[in-house]
Amino acid sequence: METFGGADGTRLAYHRTGEGHPLVCLPGGPMLASAYLGDLGGFPARHPLVLPDLRGTGESAVPADPASYRCDRQVADVEALRLHLGLDRLDLAGHSAGAALALLYAARHPERVGRLVLINPSPRAVGLEITDLDRRELAELRRGEPWFPDAFAAFERIWAGRAADADWEAITPFTYGRWDAAARAHAARGADWKNEEAAAVYYSDGALDPEALRSALARLRAPVLIVAGEYDVALPPKRAAEYAGLFPHAEPAVQPGGGHFPWLDDPEWLAETLAGFLR
Repeated sequence: METFGGADGTRLAYHRTGEGHPLVCLPGGPMLASAYLGDLGGFPARHPLVLPDLRGTGESAVPADPASYRCDRQVADVEALRLHLGLDRLDLAGHSAGAALALLYAARHPERVGRLVLINPSPRAVGLEITDLDRRELAELRRGEPWFPDAFAAFERIWAGRAADADWEAITPFTYGRWDAAARAHAARGADWKNEEAAAVYYSDGALDPEALRSALARLRAPVLIVAGEYDVALPPKRAAEYAGLFPHAEPAVQPGGGHFPWLDDPEWLAETLAGFLR
């Protein structure tokens, strides 16, 4: 673990594996410690990796001002990390909600982005609508799973506006490509990794302007890779293709049998896909 000073002096931590020009991957959640990313499926065996802990998560300090958890205000922390690493340009990735921060950075500092990787990105930052029908179509593909009846019933109550608190936990298996022991253990640790106070601020009022962001991304010259999972109800593959259309130079890559956490579902596929794009 190494540290640097954030935009306001907050001590921020990052975890570096390998030597040379790294891929910097921003965690999602929002506001999960980077530990939940593991090592992105053994990616450092192919390419150096830096995993920062966003302010108030993991081994990073809690900031004096909780308003600084807002995602647009953390762009300055990403820039501070670039300067600390001594890089002219970042090869930048973001997973899920972390992709929103990566996009905001790319919009504000387009000349500082070498390559951009969006791993199962949240559609929220760009105002891309994922409908209940989109999710239902993907959920139906899992009908042969033993957990399907209870999880699908919970999804139907959510779609009908009759959700109980337990229903949100009941649909968790749909988040993973395989609901095996590793997925269960990963899901069980979610609360340990998350800063709930920070998560409540991350997308708060004023953080996002999807129309302005789309306009900026339409001018981004950096190559972009969008990773999606065949079964990811958060970003179905057909919406990932639509997402890619927001950039001049973007390509989607769909992980067969993948969910929202591709390093768990097929680590070899993810590591090779990322390394191939960066090559």
